[in-house]
Amino acid sequence: MKHEEPISAYLQESEFINYSNPLIQELIASFNQETELDRIKAVYEFVRDQIDHSFDIKSSEVTRRASEVLEKKHGICYAKSHLLAAILRGMDIPAGICYQRLTLYDKPEDGYCVHALNTIYLRELDKWIRVDARGNKEGVNAQLLIDEEKLAFPIRIEYGEKDYFINYAQPHPQIIKTLVNHSNCIEMCQSGLPEQLD
Repeated sequence: MKHEEPISAYLQESEFINYSNPLIQELIASFNQETELDRIKAVYEFVRDQIDHSFDIKSSEVTRRASEVLEKKHGICYAKSHLLAAILRGMDIPAGICYQRLTLYDKPEDGYCVHALNTIYLRELDKWIRVDARGNKEGVNAQLLIDEEKLAFPIRIEYGEKDYFINYAQPHPQIIKTLVNHSNCIEMCQSGLPEQLD
């Protein structure tokens, strides 16, 4: 994983990772686990399990900013990655965003899409891990594990899928452009997602 920015960059607030929002601050105050590791796990599981993936629930609404995702209780992987980063940063836990290139459905002939996940810095272990809070469903069982990765979608190199091993402090501009330029989530997921990152 390439870290091109200082650790402080992964704590910054921004337009889409807007953790000073009152709703997010209220949520942050509700996590009272004893250790930082336990808090991280609880936050991850909250975003994974309590915030729906918009396409899974067939919502046409597009959510973008972290606060909007929390308020509406749904978002696609891009939006959910903004929320997870926002909650953790609001707790002073460094968190970033990274991406994968996946087949849109199951085969290369179906086309490709860029998928978002998160990076989290574990201070007590002095290491970064990747987690996927997209939301579990049949065939998808992502977990936060310390010693191994259990992401939603293992990469299939033979299908042309790949990991982008860059730890972004802010969402990639292509991702923001995708979210901002679409008003119908179903259409965006079916035909409007970027196929790769430039």
